[in-house]
Amino acid sequence: MPPLQLPPNLKFGPFPVPHQVFHLSRSSLSYGLVNLKPLLPGHVLVCPVRCVPRLSQLSPAETADLFQTVQRVSRTLERVYSASAFNIAVQDGVEAGQSVPHVHVHVIPRRKGDYDHKGGGDQIYNDMDGEEGDVGKAFLEMQRRRSELAQERKDFSNGPDSDRKPRTADEMRKEAEWLREEMEHDRVNGGEDS
Repeated sequence: MPPLQLPPNLKFGPFPVPHQVFHLSRSSLSYGLVNLKPLLPGHVLVCPVRCVPRLSQLSPAETADLFQTVQRVSRTLERVYSASAFNIAVQDGVEAGQSVPHVHVHVIPRRKGDYDHKGGGDQIYNDMDGEEGDVGKAFLEMQRRRSELAQERKDFSNGPDSDRKPRTADEMRKEAEWLREEMEHDRVNGGEDS
């Protein structure tokens, strides 16, 4: 499968993410990317290509495309993760828990009992709001870690701050490639055109 033709210098907020992107909408207004620290398997983000911090700053075309992309991505995730439900959330502004100043929609496949070990399904909202869901901090940590690894040329552990560790660039690239193939499979077999 040929690589996606991504807009030049595509970023999620200040962070370059070309290897994490698995879907670009036909209009090239929205994209899906795998998450650095997913709360559950298949937790991805859908973002507008244009970087704005608030949902109200998107044009009507960007807003429509963003949520059509959420629908399309959800259909593929439902199939490949055997999801029976989804958490779909937008943290619209800092006070709402947004950690990267770029509109993004969390798309989290769910199954019965998948968060029982954390206290039940609604606990996921607390995790999105807290340290567990701080995407911006995770990206900064990844950049810092890469710099240290380059200087030290040895493994680095970011300590026991969380059970959920940032994934490597290679892990995210592989997941993005797999999801890209699955999105194409659904497009070809389901006749979807976005």
